[in-house]
Amino acid sequence: MKRIIFTLLIVLGALAIIAWVLNNNKKENQAKTDIVAKGTGAVVVRTTTASKSAINLDFSSNGNFAAWQDLSLLAENSGRVTQILVDEGSHVSRGQLLTRIDDEYLNLDLEAAEDALSKLKTDQQRYESSFKTGGVTKAQLDEINLNVRNAENKVQQAKRRLADAYIKAPISGIVNKRNIEVGTYVSPGTALFDIVDVSRLKLLVNANESQVVNLKVGDPVSITTTVFPDKKFSGKISFIAAKADNTLNYPVEIQVENSSTQQLKAGMYATATFDLPEQQPTIVIPRSAFVGSVSSNEIFVLQNGNTARLRKVTAGRILGEQVEIIDGLKEGETVITSGQINLVDGTEVKPQANENARNNTTK
Repeated sequence: MKRIIFTLLIVLGALAIIAWVLNNNKKENQAKTDIVAKGTGAVVVRTTTASKSAINLDFSSNGNFAAWQDLSLLAENSGRVTQILVDEGSHVSRGQLLTRIDDEYLNLDLEAAEDALSKLKTDQQRYESSFKTGGVTKAQLDEINLNVRNAENKVQQAKRRLADAYIKAPISGIVNKRNIEVGTYVSPGTALFDIVDVSRLKLLVNANESQVVNLKVGDPVSITTTVFPDKKFSGKISFIAAKADNTLNYPVEIQVENSSTQQLKAGMYATATFDLPEQQPTIVIPRSAFVGSVSSNEIFVLQNGNTARLRKVTAGRILGEQVEIIDGLKEGETVITSGQINLVDGTEVKPQANENARNNTTK
């Protein structure tokens, strides 16, 4: 019991010491704040003049080229490959015959379906004649008509399977990969060829929310690649995502014509440069002028040459290290860009010109 009481006393003593230290620190910090608020000693700050400037919204984004069409051609029938008419790297046109699958059994199936249909049509004619004389019932005639329609469907199915034995290119492009050899046995779903169309390419890039609002489908885009550093390619925006991805960027797709030389290949790395119209001049200030962060919408403005006044403003677009001011600040006012941590509304300050402003004046 004594041991428990002793432990409690130690804990209470430690808590009392901590409370005393925190209270003492609070008093010291308050004293420092009071000194600043009373203006005892001017705080050295840097300043800049709020001015209007034209906003340049041009930006670049990196991405990779993708084929305009990329198709994996699959078999639809079972059978053995009897003939291959193209190889990897071959240019093919839509509808061109690529390979053949053994069609002997398919031809036999078609012949059997056609024979069955021919017999049923003969029976159908006989039933129709008998129905007129009362030799068969209406139900018997309906049944033979149904059998004829089913037989016609089977003939069409047999013809389709036979046609599928002649594998044709569904798109124009280049055979990028051949997965079969003569004698290979294939079944439905077996990969035969990979065909890519690079007569046009898609450059896939991203734009953030402040950039994507200035883009529209059809806008021209300038494109450069590290593979051809001395050449420039042109494209146009063909797609802008309506929803951001997991990184809060919006996928943008740029169509690039590549039919003349086909120098560009799918998978190559490229940079898209978006040249946007110049905006009307607007007031901008350094990002560092904001108290805490841009979202605070608070800055300090210099008044009477030596007094810092807290000002509420409305921030607009963030343009790199500059921020657009929509409301709350006039052109020509002096904004404090550093030293805000030591300031409260009404603090006496000693301004120093912004280093960048001095350099610009020297030049």
